[in-house]
Amino acid sequence: MKRKCNYLFLCLGLFLPILILFSSCRKNEEADNTIKFWHFWSEPSQKKVLDKLIKRFEEQNNCKVELTELSWNDGKTKLLAAFNSNVAPDVLELGSDWVSQFSSSDVLEELNPDSVQIDRFVEISLAPTKWKGKLFALPWVLDTRVLFCNKDLMKSGGVDTVPPQDYLQLVQFANVINNPLKEIYGFGTNGSDPHRLYKKILPMFWTFGGSVFDENGNLVLNSVSNVEALGIYVQLSRAGIIETQRQLDAYFAQGKIAFIFSGAWLMKKIEKENPNLNYEIAMMPRYLLNPGISFLGGEYLAISKSSNKKELGLKLIKFLSDGKNALELAKNIDEAGFPADKNFIKNEALLQNNRKSVFAQQLLFAKSTPVHKKWLDIEAIIEYAVTEAIYGQKSEQQALDDAQVEILKIINE
Repeated sequence: MKRKCNYLFLCLGLFLPILILFSSCRKNEEADNTIKFWHFWSEPSQKKVLDKLIKRFEEQNNCKVELTELSWNDGKTKLLAAFNSNVAPDVLELGSDWVSQFSSSDVLEELNPDSVQIDRFVEISLAPTKWKGKLFALPWVLDTRVLFCNKDLMKSGGVDTVPPQDYLQLVQFANVINNPLKEIYGFGTNGSDPHRLYKKILPMFWTFGGSVFDENGNLVLNSVSNVEALGIYVQLSRAGIIETQRQLDAYFAQGKIAFIFSGAWLMKKIEKENPNLNYEIAMMPRYLLNPGISFLGGEYLAISKSSNKKELGLKLIKFLSDGKNALELAKNIDEAGFPADKNFIKNEALLQNNRKSVFAQQLLFAKSTPVHKKWLDIEAIIEYAVTEAIYGQKSEQQALDDAQVEILKIINE
């Protein structure tokens, strides 16, 4: 019996290290096939769609994707902290106006245009992907904003129920309908609303023939066209209510605002909270002979330069940005908009919805923010200048003159 016990312990002594080694190898193997992806699809319905795509990728590549959800309120801060602490994810999702800050900071992996087939994406999506001629991100999905119109308020206000075609008509309609004593507002204006207000004023700059930088890269914020556009925005603010985008969307869904600029997420909100609301969406108003330009938003995919899973990361961003996979995201999440892949952006499954088709049409007249490594600082100065004008603290000219000086300071630092 003693000999049997000794023999058993001897066997255990021989095989236990092997078992431990095998287990360790399995863990290392699993670790080698695990990749971290930080994204912003955090709502339960959104997560369900993304999880389905990720599961398919995992099965095809015999790997594990660890997902971390971020919010738009503090997501960028968390990403910056992760890069500064050397714990950045292998793959990350970035908003179109964030890409240049990260790519100019040398924290993103440069991509080979040929290996990712960059030509498969629509031209309007490409500007944010590059920094100094090099490619650092792939377009994933694109979206824009349009004009939401409450037809009942238009009718009861005695104006044409056809959406206003230009900005002067929009101001006229909003003034006629506006009745704050009855909690009826002609237009919903974004006030002090960080990272959102600029998405309303830039399209007006562009529509009026202005811009932030000219074709040579010179700052032209206080141009005649921009001052005129800001003046119209101030007039609209006097013909309605000034609030955050979240509150404006809520008021519109409740039937209290006649006109606001908003995105596809508002359609989902209305369907859920007030499905009988009589509303229409329309292209952005034009100005004189200029078509109405809107803001081009988008989600982009990039690989961390510090990642040791770059090959797997490349497979993931190519998989997600593939037209058929991006289409699955867009079909099931209204806020996702449209695939950036040129072969899928006009897919019939998306365009059969009449309201969604207006967004598709507006994409033809949409622009993204200027590509500048200090854009987020520039954006904040522009937004502050706009609030000074709409709250009557400065004239439109003075507000943009002062903003021009402040932006030049940070550009020249």
